[in-house]
Amino acid sequence: MQYQFIESEQELADYCRQASLKSFIAVDTEFVRTRTLYPRLGLVQLYDGEQLALVDPVAISDLTPLKNLLTNESIITVLHACSEDLETFWSAMGIVPTRVFDTQVAAAMLNMGSSLGYAKLVEEMSGVILDKGESRTDWLARPLSQQQLHYAANDVLYLFNLYPQLAEQIEQQQKTAWVFAEVLQVIAKKQAVLPLECAYLTVKNNWQLKGRALLVLKRLASWRLQTARERDIALNFVLKEQAMLELARRQPGSKNALHGITDLMPQDIRRHGDSLINVISQALSLPPEHYPAHVERLVDFPAYKKTSKALRDLCVKVAQQNGLPVEMLGSKKQINQLLKWLWFELDESKLMGLKPDLISGWRAPLLKDGIDRILPAN
Repeated sequence: MQYQFIESEQELADYCRQASLKSFIAVDTEFVRTRTLYPRLGLVQLYDGEQLALVDPVAISDLTPLKNLLTNESIITVLHACSEDLETFWSAMGIVPTRVFDTQVAAAMLNMGSSLGYAKLVEEMSGVILDKGESRTDWLARPLSQQQLHYAANDVLYLFNLYPQLAEQIEQQQKTAWVFAEVLQVIAKKQAVLPLECAYLTVKNNWQLKGRALLVLKRLASWRLQTARERDIALNFVLKEQAMLELARRQPGSKNALHGITDLMPQDIRRHGDSLINVISQALSLPPEHYPAHVERLVDFPAYKKTSKALRDLCVKVAQQNGLPVEMLGSKKQINQLLKWLWFELDESKLMGLKPDLISGWRAPLLKDGIDRILPAN
């Protein structure tokens, strides 16, 4: 396989100048995200149909030519399962590609499967079986082996050839706008930021707490998220959820008492013990009017079971009419997202300025009449 390994700003500028003349380019990223909150970019693969390039962001400090290429409105960026790639571009370079055609989304809209993997899609459409043996490599380590580079190059070599076939079939079914609209929703979610004071709403089993204990959890979750963002540490490497819940229940008053918390590691106490005690003591000093309202659950709403089933039946019907997998149109998670947005006083999507999938983007005109019948007051 012929590819160019780009390690200098001049090489990158030259390649991006050539690629900017094309109507579409195949793009992929390799990143590392083991202990960090944000993905760390290790490699960017590009193929414009003439030259396949592997860009080394570890060696190149100024990626401006690449940013300009990806945000060029005249070029379609072809990605597969783009969610993590978009997040990586956003966190590493502060941009997201302007026009993204996601081949996984396109395959789903062609009813080939709701979440078809890249290797499986390549096999189905071209008969080529790809080796996925390097998928868990450390992409920040240098030097990268020839085997690693070959694996990375394959991720755009075949992607480039998939695009024209998928784009033609999607256009025949008049779903091209849907593919681009779906990616815009993904981008909105990746750029949305949850307010620190609402971080406790994402903690599993938060509903089990109330009053003072819930306030402690709220303050701990806010501290954990802020610490993770400031230090770029994965949330559970700052403090595990189960440890947070136990701290909220037991409310230890001294650093010594932290040793009795089952899910709190000795290194956690060394690093964060003083901060944890400070957060807990501040929460305990507040009067009851500061206690959060009890956390709502969908299962506690009498109409939930009947309404969610009606929405599911609607999604099944509309999906069949439009040749879509139901999980692509309206999954259980997306149905719950809508009901939380409508029924909850405090809802994550609403707090981040996001509208539920089922009533926005390309899904809205397909589902609006049915949703209005099921939920006439929404």
